[in-house]
Amino acid sequence: MNAVITGASKGIGKAIAEKLALEGFNVAICARNAATLAETQAAVQAKNPAVKVLAIAVDMGNKEEVLAFADTVKNNFSTIDILVNNAGIYTPGAIHQEEDGLLEKLMAVNVYSAYYLTRALLPVMIAQQKGHIFNMCSTASLKSYPNGGSYSITKHALLGFSKNLREELKNLQIKVTSVNPGPTLTASWEGFSGPPERLMPPEDIASVVWSAYQMAPQTVVEEILLRPILGDL
Repeated sequence: MNAVITGASKGIGKAIAEKLALEGFNVAICARNAATLAETQAAVQAKNPAVKVLAIAVDMGNKEEVLAFADTVKNNFSTIDILVNNAGIYTPGAIHQEEDGLLEKLMAVNVYSAYYLTRALLPVMIAQQKGHIFNMCSTASLKSYPNGGSYSITKHALLGFSKNLREELKNLQIKVTSVNPGPTLTASWEGFSGPPERLMPPEDIASVVWSAYQMAPQTVVEEILLRPILGDL
């Protein structure tokens, strides 16, 4: 069994990679920071020394690097059971105040990377007539909020991509799940001064991804919504 997780050097991506390795999956992970990625590769491998952990430094905002990563995955894995499009950048701000070019930058990482990688890996899933794609959206995909700016725009777009993909692939026996987490203890919340229990642990996101994957072949969880018990921040 093989899985591909983007943006996996920390946070939700790392938690998912560790969970899948524990469950016996070979995993291909990527992130921009090579040093942090190497540390994550060692941590994931430690969870299960019997699996293969492929780690490639990739700028997910660069189409050529995304496609090169896809080629590396296909050269190492003959099948792809799970794809988790998790790479993303969070930059708060109001549309009329944020710096010029921010929308394009966030679209490249938060949306286009998922589009390019999915298109590149889908032929493998189609040939094997199975597979599960998880797109890591957000509560920002569902509701506008102050200082959402371009980030919220891209997360709405990613949810739209995910819904469209679900319709296109259902007759090919390929599942698509949109995951919409609220505030989670990741790098996006570094410096948060509130009580730690206001943020969800990334391991919880990994747990629900695994639960959704384990459903019967004829069952798909289309959308998952998670929030801290006290609500969004």
